[in-house]
Amino acid sequence: MIKVVNLNTYRTQAVVQRAFGPWHKRFGELYGQKTRLCDLSDTTLYFLALPGEENAMAYYEFIMGIQDKGTAVKFYYLDKSEQMMIMDIHLFLADQVRFEMMRRLDWIDNCPGEQYPLLEMVLAFERVKAGCKAEPPELSASHPAYSAYKELARGDKEVFIRRHLPQALETFKERLQSI
Repeated sequence: MIKVVNLNTYRTQAVVQRAFGPWHKRFGELYGQKTRLCDLSDTTLYFLALPGEENAMAYYEFIMGIQDKGTAVKFYYLDKSEQMMIMDIHLFLADQVRFEMMRRLDWIDNCPGEQYPLLEMVLAFERVKAGCKAEPPELSASHPAYSAYKELARGDKEVFIRRHLPQALETFKERLQSI
């Protein structure tokens, strides 16, 4: 009997394996086509929220896996335009990860990237980025700095939230350690 293989399903599974295979090894967690930021464990989210070369490599292995450009170590052998695109996607994803972390701390109410699967955030980068930019995160009314935040112009509000990222990282770390 002949077994019929859906090529789109096969291609999607190959992309999922290339993208998430290294993360499965790195984080010991399973991910799939529909995995969103909210599906990441606190430990994984915290690791990805931290700045640094090791964290950048985790993003590069994910992005390059989706784009079928090889492993993260091959990043430095890509032409400059490809490197720049991967770095743009990396910085965008890192922002969305950090906003998700702040959402879990109840510091922000709107996490723009929460609706998108991680694969879509890379495959449809320009569209997703534009959608997230159109609806930036908003500081929660319960946050102690909310009164100062609500007086700011729209563009300044996002900067205000970003200035709280170091404090959010520290608070999230303390939360992880208390578990």
